[in-house]
This record gives sequence, structure tokens and C-alpha cells, in this order.
Amino acid sequence: MQFTQKILSVFVATLMASSAFALTPAEKNAEKTRIEAEYKAAKQQCKSMKGNAKDVCEKQASGHEKVAKAELNFRADGSESNRHKLAKAKADADYDVAKEKCDDLSGNPKDVCVKDAKAAHVKALEAAKVAEARMETNTNAASKKADVADARQEAAEKVRDAEYQAAKERCDAMSGNAKDACVADAKRKFAQ
Repeated sequence: MQFTQKILSVFVATLMASSAFALTPAEKNAEKTRIEAEYKAAKQQCKSMKGNAKDVCEKQASGHEKVAKAELNFRADGSESNRHKLAKAKADADYDVAKEKCDDLSGNPKDVCVKDAKAAHVKALEAAKVAEARMETNTNAASKKADVADARQEAAEKVRDAEYQAAKERCDAMSGNAKDACVADAKRKFAQ
């Protein structure tokens, strides 16, 4: 599994370091074929595993394929739309794997794990939205600045709420005064 991740990391680095020019249709098709072959090989490695380890492996393989395809599309057409899709694909892949890893747990630790995964996902998605707003090519500089400020404010609110939900979930493992103090501290810390 880690060998596959290393291969994919080298592949991604190669893609990013290669020519900044658009790919020809033949090059793009060759890359698609290679990505699909790597995905099939990674899925094949997962077959020898059992239980949740197999599920995690499959999520990782699927996530790597989606990210590689999004990177390929970005390389072929370096538009802001494709940059945003790439960032979203990375966030979604990380979230799917993190959520699947939570299945090894049970009870409150599992709930906390899921909330932490969700908070990380929200943070990554919101960072992508802010980056997209920053990269917009508005003709009016003041309008662009306002759009970026709005995106940042909305992102901060969503991230703060997701982190609050995770902190509040940690408090559920406690009881009585300790739980009340924990929830009050989380509310204060995340301005809820």
C-alpha cells in the first residue's frame, strides 16, 4: 500500500514538474491509460487485505485515481475551474480515507474521528474556495478584494463551526461538570 502511495507521489511530482504546455490529445489519452492501470494495480494489492484495512486501501486507490485524473485535467487545461476541481478532489479523497479509517474505532472515539475528518474536509474545501476567489480575474480590484474578503469570512465561519462540532463531540465522552465545562470551553473557543 505504501509502495503504491510512493509511486503515485512520484507520478504526481513528475506531472507537476513536466512541461507547462497543454497536452496533446494523444498524451492525455496515454496519461489516462496509465492512471487507470495504476488504479487497477492498486486495487489488486487491496485484494489480499481483509476487513477495514482492505476498505481503507480501496478508498486510497480510488482517491489517488480521482486526484491523478483531476491533475491531468488541470495539466491539459490550466483553468481556475480545473484548479478548483483538483483541490476539491484532493480534499474529498483525504476525507474519504480518513472517514474509512474511523471505522476501526467504535463509540465516542469513532464519532470524534468522523467529526475531525469532517472538520479537515471543510477546512480544505473552504481553502480552495478562498483560493478560487483570489484567482478570479475581475476587472475591478475593489470588487475582487471584497469577494476574497467575503470568501475568507464565510470559510472562517464554516471551519470554526466544523471544529466546534468536533470539539463538542470530544466532550460527549465526559459527564457531569467536566462535560459542561468542556462544552462551555468549546463554545468560547469557537465563538458559538
